Amino acid sequence: MSYVMVDIESDGPIPGDYSMVCFGAVIVEPELNRTYYGQLKPVSDNFLPEALVVSRFSRDQCLEFGEPESVMADFGRWLRSNCKGRIMFISDNNGFDWQFINWYFHHFTGSNPFGYSSTNLGSLYKGMKQDTFANFKHLRKTKHTHDPVDDAVGNAEALLQMKEMGLKISFD
Repeated sequence: MSYVMVDIESDGPIPGDYSMVCFGAVIVEPELNRTYYGQLKPVSDNFLPEALVVSRFSRDQCLEFGEPESVMADFGRWLRSNCKGRIMFISDNNGFDWQFINWYFHHFTGSNPFGYSSTNLGSLYKGMKQDTFANFKHLRKTKHTHDPVDDAVGNAEALLQMKEMGLKISFD
């Protein structure tokens, strides 16, 4: 199984009505050197200016990004060429990140290489610590900047630390 840590930035709270601006992914393995970055042209005229502030892109910049069909097809090819076996989607906030990746894959390519499930990094840590208030974010080495590749790498670093702490997980 291949674990892929994903982080997305958007211009609103839900896919379709709003758009995924960009996303980053990293194959979870000790080196953390296989990354992907995609920027996508908006799929809707709707956007929340305060959401764009987080990603540090203007609406005009977003309008120049890649066509979602091309970006998602390329991401799918990257996943297939870099992963072995089942591909597991994992993120810091999979309720948010997953909905966009899943919607974009299904809408623009007809299927999602991740299948129908995902894992939430924060919930995994809470279970390890047997504490619903536990927070994993101190395990990141890379600063959380809202650059989706940096954020995915930082979250992958945390998952690797969790393995060192005794989490039974294999990165084959």
